[in-house]
Amino acid sequence: MRLSIARSLPRAWRTAVAAAALLLAGCGGEGNALDNPPTVQNPQTVGGQKLSFIYFQKCIQPIFLAQLQINQGGAISTNTCAAAGCHDNATGTGGAFRLFGNAPPVDLSNPANTPDAIRATDMYKNFYSAQGEVVFGAPLSSRLLAKPLLLNVLHGGGLIFLSQDDPNVKLIRYWISRPMPQGQDEFSNAAYTMFTPADPNVGACNTQ
Repeated sequence: MRLSIARSLPRAWRTAVAAAALLLAGCGGEGNALDNPPTVQNPQTVGGQKLSFIYFQKCIQPIFLAQLQINQGGAISTNTCAAAGCHDNATGTGGAFRLFGNAPPVDLSNPANTPDAIRATDMYKNFYSAQGEVVFGAPLSSRLLAKPLLLNVLHGGGLIFLSQDDPNVKLIRYWISRPMPQGQDEFSNAAYTMFTPADPNVGACNTQ
């Protein structure tokens, strides 16, 4: 009778491997906690609509870089979403949602930053990955919110937002709830109304 590789290992080794897997899964790992997928596939948007890139860059990206409180079964710590071991693009264990923490902002007023040029930037890659965690028009059904709020879904990174009244939750909900008009891309000027005054350069991020 052949034994599996796992069963043929000494008990101490099996215990060590299991402990390592649990440790690495602590920031939302999915699948094999001891490895990262070689490529990341994000779901395409449905119905041709996209979320706003400028609102993401100004209002959502800073949330991923902020030091947030983490509640892991009562153990409190702080970390960022873009940290190594969480959703960092190179060393994250947080599934398909990956972030370049050092992504420089894109100057949308620069004529050289055409849509094609922007889509090649790390900031856009963050936008695209976050949008892949979204159910359009249904913020609380979107993994981008359901996981850190622990809304009937597991999140290896623990409880990040204590309630739906968290200011960061309100920003993400607003972004998800307002896709750009049908037929307009993610750089549409329609997003200007998402700021007060209606200018992304000087306006505050709306949440309602």
